[in-house]
Amino acid sequence: MCGIAGTYRWPDGKAVTDRLTETLAHRGPDGAGRYGHPVGDGEVQLGHRRLAILDLSGTGAQPMVSDGLALTYNGELYNAPELRAELAAAGVRFRGTSDTEVLLQAWRRWGTDCLPRLRGMFAFGIFDERTGELVLARDQLGIKPLFLLRRGRGLVFASELKALAAATGGSLEVDHAALVASLLYYWVPDSRCAFREAEKLPPGSWLRCGPDGRVQQGRFWHLKDVAAEGRERARSGERPDLAAVVAESARRHLLSDVPVATFLSGGLDSSYLTALAARHQPGISAYTIGFRAEDARFEAMPDDLRYARQVAERFGVDLHEIEIAPDVLDLLPRMTYHLDEPIGDPAAINTFLICSAAREAGVKVMLSGMGADELFAGYRKHLANLLALRYQRVPRPLRRGLSTAVDRLPVASARRGYRSVRFAKRFLSFADLPEETAFRRSYTMYDRDELLALIDPDLAGAVEDVLTEHADTYQDNDLDDFVNRMCLADARMFLPGLNLAYTDRSSMAASTEVRVPYVDVEVVEAAFAVPGDRKIVGRQGKAALKEAAGSVLPREIVYRPKGLFSAPLRAWMSRDLAPLVREVVDDGVLVTSGFLRRDALRRLVAEDAAGHRDFSKHLWHVLTLEYWYRGATSGSGRTLP
Repeated sequence: MCGIAGTYRWPDGKAVTDRLTETLAHRGPDGAGRYGHPVGDGEVQLGHRRLAILDLSGTGAQPMVSDGLALTYNGELYNAPELRAELAAAGVRFRGTSDTEVLLQAWRRWGTDCLPRLRGMFAFGIFDERTGELVLARDQLGIKPLFLLRRGRGLVFASELKALAAATGGSLEVDHAALVASLLYYWVPDSRCAFREAEKLPPGSWLRCGPDGRVQQGRFWHLKDVAAEGRERARSGERPDLAAVVAESARRHLLSDVPVATFLSGGLDSSYLTALAARHQPGISAYTIGFRAEDARFEAMPDDLRYARQVAERFGVDLHEIEIAPDVLDLLPRMTYHLDEPIGDPAAINTFLICSAAREAGVKVMLSGMGADELFAGYRKHLANLLALRYQRVPRPLRRGLSTAVDRLPVASARRGYRSVRFAKRFLSFADLPEETAFRRSYTMYDRDELLALIDPDLAGAVEDVLTEHADTYQDNDLDDFVNRMCLADARMFLPGLNLAYTDRSSMAASTEVRVPYVDVEVVEAAFAVPGDRKIVGRQGKAALKEAAGSVLPREIVYRPKGLFSAPLRAWMSRDLAPLVREVVDDGVLVTSGFLRRDALRRLVAEDAAGHRDFSKHLWHVLTLEYWYRGATSGSGRTLP
């Protein structure tokens, strides 16, 4: 795991690459390197910051150069041992034991045909001195980020957007349409970028630049095709052995020359991975979080700690408990800087603080249960959308009466919140809508009219574009299974755009690598071979995964109520952040610039304060957007506050 950067036929490429690489220093404190070579009337420069995980010696240093190929690479290949053996049998001689060298030699032998054979997480740039071509590539599911910027025949790329902003001296312009998308979703989808000229290399794709100025782009893996193949497997009666697939993925993700630990929330996903990891590494460390008692009570949060302790005791895990009572006023600008784009999920703070604690204890690598909910229908929205189909069969007068009654209920009193009321209000906000619209509304922040009322009227067209993009993505398949259609949309949008994005940025801010064994090509292929009626059974989400985990975990862990890897936002908003919210609403840059409308924000604040609606998440995202926008429009590039 590292930070990569580079330029291709870019003015002053050496100095720009050095600045890019310096901005990424937190991603790789164990070493730095740069490579340069002429290309036509220009040059290529590759930069690297190293977080040493495999082959800690100098033979694993980057950029790695061998017989005319130069590679800068970020990630881990979990099938590197098998690829190494195959290449060695073909006569390849290796100098060291890093997966970087395996990737370089695989590229030399197979070129882009090696990409679908890679099992892991990766983003890399590889330059061929003989042809003068630079190729960029990103892993199948978008676990690792890769941002790029093209001007004329020149290109610059980096692991983080802030590096591109810094290297261009703050000259990048904000894309307000992307910010509209971030308001809807509370993140910027992977198809968009917060700066106009910048772009994200799509998951499962490559881009080739030639010295003649030609640029080619291709895909080597399509999630839509995987879902279609899974449907055919299910129709033929094939039933994947999920327990075996997940266990094998967990084992592979332990590949490391440094200690590995796990996240352990006490929920199904992290408990299952921790138990599997403990089979291979007895006494493995795990990290869990708790909140101030008054905050957890106000948020009506479940007691996850007792479940985490139960799992740790049962499987001999060395559990580290971290109480999160952060000074959010100090953390907010720091997290906004590290997240690169406006991301309004406070779980990013949890990830950063857990990874920071692990790093202080000497841990560089952690396993996360990220991805299981998206792939196996574990979120409440999945069950809620199924229930909505039944709800729509209830006579309309009864539905109207129920909606009116629930609308009158408060979501909080002065000292505690009411989760069931929050969920009921949320459910009724989309339960009557058509399928795609209901699914979108079940996990986004605003409906169309609310979003239009919040922003500059001149951006109405951007709202329509964002809504159309969601519809197009959701409908771009021929699946006849409602649950798997939701899972596919999540794996294409929600997973790379939000969860993988904040996990990468938050962990790397603490110089820590987070691995995601559920977001593995073999697990994904197995997941889409599971029919939707085996993912949600009755009112149980993730039923197929629970069945697999039942052979390892006690029943009370497998079937416990779902926890939340989140934060006590209502408590923070009503206490720690209340003065900042007032300041941003009255005099923030977003309001004074005209992007957001003050009157609409004041209505959100008033309704939230009265306990009638829960707008804490909306207001938290406004704060993250405000801090991001201040940095993005300061004119000096992104720098750490």
